[in-house]
Amino acid sequence: MHPFSITSAPQDDYVSVHIRTLGDWTRELKNVFSKVCRPPTEGKSGLLRAEYDRDGAMSNPSFPKVLIDGPYGAPAQDYKQYDIVLLVGLGIGATPMISIIKDIINNMKRFEGDVESGNPGDASTSASSFRTRRAYFYWVTREQGSFEWFRGVMDEIAESDKKSVIELHNYCTSVYEDGDARSALIAMLQSLNHAKNGVDIVSGTRVKTHFARPNWRNVYKRIALNHREQRVGVFYCGAPVLTKELRDLAQDFSRKTNTKFEFHKENF
Repeated sequence: MHPFSITSAPQDDYVSVHIRTLGDWTRELKNVFSKVCRPPTEGKSGLLRAEYDRDGAMSNPSFPKVLIDGPYGAPAQDYKQYDIVLLVGLGIGATPMISIIKDIINNMKRFEGDVESGNPGDASTSASSFRTRRAYFYWVTREQGSFEWFRGVMDEIAESDKKSVIELHNYCTSVYEDGDARSALIAMLQSLNHAKNGVDIVSGTRVKTHFARPNWRNVYKRIALNHREQRVGVFYCGAPVLTKELRDLAQDFSRKTNTKFEFHKENF
């Protein structure tokens, strides 16, 4: 199995794939594409991009031919069954969650467009097929450089989400937790830069980064209080180390509160 993840959403007019360089095969794949793709420019994320002319044709004819096989079902595709979703990505496991978030944004735009255009029938159809009205996204990674993977996407989401439907949380676990004296200086600089420029110095995005690991019990508790008597879909993708804790908390809060959490694990 190779670490490939689609990060575009169904209504995007392109297909984007994030591939982690992990071993000889993916390293060679990166080398092949590096020879024909435009290199990252200053201020842009370190992603390889193809060149296109004004007519939309690929300007570099030596670009490798890509064949796509699928699609195949996955637990994350069931997120549309829920009004509320909690999305958790550990490291590169954030990739399928990015796709979900983009799909939520696209569907919200389509729904709002139907309403503004005065087509209530279209709006009703959109509403019935798309239930999600609130999403909480937690991305936990050890390396600060990982935030570069989705810098452009995170900024796009923050810019597009006019009604604050999606709550974004980045966590960098290699830094001591918020409030610890050993991370006080970076926290102060982080706050000052975010207030002045609207950019987080840790992630390089508009989403402010938290330090250490999330307190998952508090995360569930806050969502349970905010969404009483509702079903919450919990979707996790990442290493198995976090699976049991998230599943146990979902069961615990479903028993002790009137909010029902349903846990789904994405194989990765």
